[in-house]
Amino acid sequence: MTQDNGELDSLVRKRIRALRVAQGWSLEELAARAHLSQSTLSRIENGKRRLALDQLVTLARALGTSLDQLVETATDDVVTSPVIDATHELMRWPVKADPGMTVVRQRMTNPPPDSPSRLRAHQGREWLVVLSGTAVLLLGNRRFRVETNQAAEFPTMLPHAIGAEGGPCEILGIFDRDARRGHQRGDDV
Repeated sequence: MTQDNGELDSLVRKRIRALRVAQGWSLEELAARAHLSQSTLSRIENGKRRLALDQLVTLARALGTSLDQLVETATDDVVTSPVIDATHELMRWPVKADPGMTVVRQRMTNPPPDSPSRLRAHQGREWLVVLSGTAVLLLGNRRFRVETNQAAEFPTMLPHAIGAEGGPCEILGIFDRDARRGHQRGDDV
């Protein structure tokens, strides 16, 4: 999908207003933060003033975002299909906004390893939520039961492993770039 300048202009103006309102700021407050007059900001939001690059940079900073995010256009590829890995009973989705991030859904049937030597450590962070069943997270010398709808987040430099308890469980995990690489080397999630 291509967007003409009029559509982009309108989108940016709506985005500025929406971000201001989401922060709970009045026109006056954002204008002060962006070092603009309240009248200028009002005309920018209402389409009665030309969008100038220097003002957009200033507004982006004041709104706590980047110029890229402020002028980002909609894409056609909003919906993503998973890559299915039947061998490991998992699905993977890349996160387009951050190509280093990966979302994984996995069904687990085996308990966590019983030997501390089988725990793995690598760079990164992981986050997981149990969709069904009960998972056991071994993290260093600690053991955590993570039940349906509970989540866990941890730095992967701690030796760790996860498995099912009392029957199969399904997890949804989010891995940053380093954590994903660490698991790819071991060919597991």
